[in-house]
Amino acid sequence: MKADLHVHSNYSDGSDSVQEVMQLAYDNGVTHLSFVDHDTVEGLPKKLLLGEKYGIKVIPGIEISAYDFKRKRKVHVLGYNYDLDAAHIKSVCQPLLKRRHMHSLWQIEQIKVAGYELDIKSIIETANLSQTVYKQHIMTHLTNSPYTSIEYKQLYTKLFKGEGIASGDIEYVDVFEAVHAIVNDGGIAVVAHPGQLDSYDLIPELVEAGLGGIERNHMDHTTEDHQRVEALAQHYHLVMTGGTDYHGLLGASIDIGEIISPFHFLCE
Repeated sequence: MKADLHVHSNYSDGSDSVQEVMQLAYDNGVTHLSFVDHDTVEGLPKKLLLGEKYGIKVIPGIEISAYDFKRKRKVHVLGYNYDLDAAHIKSVCQPLLKRRHMHSLWQIEQIKVAGYELDIKSIIETANLSQTVYKQHIMTHLTNSPYTSIEYKQLYTKLFKGEGIASGDIEYVDVFEAVHAIVNDGGIAVVAHPGQLDSYDLIPELVEAGLGGIERNHMDHTTEDHQRVEALAQHYHLVMTGGTDYHGLLGASIDIGEIISPFHFLCE
């Protein structure tokens, strides 16, 4: 078994189509795959059908952009194996997607005012399948430099971080609401890359809310993170997951299946 339970497609902020992701997964010997597109379950029927075509077990997934209001920090919540209608998940994510899209349109206008040439219609076309514009979509119309380059990172920071002309953020979903939505849809809620976003202190509280897992294997995790995740998983009887956090050309350079998930019942 070779499970990559953290990949993104162009249904959110990834560059690759579901077909392209599936082909790469197949070429790399991946047997179990989960698309955890940000805040959307769109395209799930297509993902499941393509999984059957390629002989890859596709596990329904999502990554919800949430917020820990107590500690005032972002936290991402992965959801797996939820009911296919995902009624509760949609109810919390659809307003979030609308806020993100409107904020991105505002960011485009600020960047244009600053003297950059941008065509809103072209950017929306680039983000067509996701129906939501992300900063990565805007960046592809500002620079030809790859995501991993110094030039890309400098421009991104200049525009979107700190005192940047398009800085600021949207209101995210309360993390407890995100966990409840996943659980109420029959799924398992998993804290994503806790080492990246420093989500460890939150874990005990989320367990009481129904948290079922914690992501161990991630490109940003260190050996210390692995040890902390293992200790928490053992103490609170949580499953451990993992994956590449693949975004294609709009993310870090990594191959699908390069980081895999520990085996657990999700993949049985």
